[in-house]
Amino acid sequence: MEIERINENTVKFYISYVDIEERGFNREEIWYDRERSEELFWEMMDEIHHEEEFVPEGPLWIQVQALDKGLEVLVTKAQLSNDGQRFELPISEEKLKDLPINDRIEEFLDEHFQSKQFLDDNDTLEFMLGFKEFEDVISLSKRTELDELQTKLFSFKNKYYLYVEFPDDLFEEEDIDNLLSILLEYGDESSLTVHRLQEYGNLISDENVFATINKYFH
Repeated sequence: MEIERINENTVKFYISYVDIEERGFNREEIWYDRERSEELFWEMMDEIHHEEEFVPEGPLWIQVQALDKGLEVLVTKAQLSNDGQRFELPISEEKLKDLPINDRIEEFLDEHFQSKQFLDDNDTLEFMLGFKEFEDVISLSKRTELDELQTKLFSFKNKYYLYVEFPDDLFEEEDIDNLLSILLEYGDESSLTVHRLQEYGNLISDENVFATINKYFH
């Protein structure tokens, strides 16, 4: 997959149909199977996140061009307008008009991802941390500062993912920053969503991850 960083809020990538098939997908699935399209999209975004440090948070606008040998995709994060009332694209409308769009996949991606929010309806900050080794999760569980966090642990494609919630009514911004700095000492932020992991991953612990790990591994 070829990745081009346009600016802070926009990334463009090209993926060939050969690459798509090597990842275990086929063309029919990409156009007509919603779940498989979503799985491929987030797999690509996870790769982009690690290579370009592009975190797909907030509403996304996705422009897709179907080429003879693959797909060219432009992903843009929307920004709040100055009055805070609406989201705006940090890319000119003229440039967007120049991009050919495949209606079927664009309709799917717009419907599914355009309203994606980093905060849910209860003003809960959601954070996903990825680990290459389970030993890193064990080491993290020794940090007593994290005992009160609301957590879930998943495995997916030979990696482990810790989902953490920070309800707005329980944590101050400074507390969240301090806790995130501890978490990031042991793992890397992941763009995978908890919904994708619930559907395609394996749930290891659905609550009190650190207490559970300490019970069985310490």
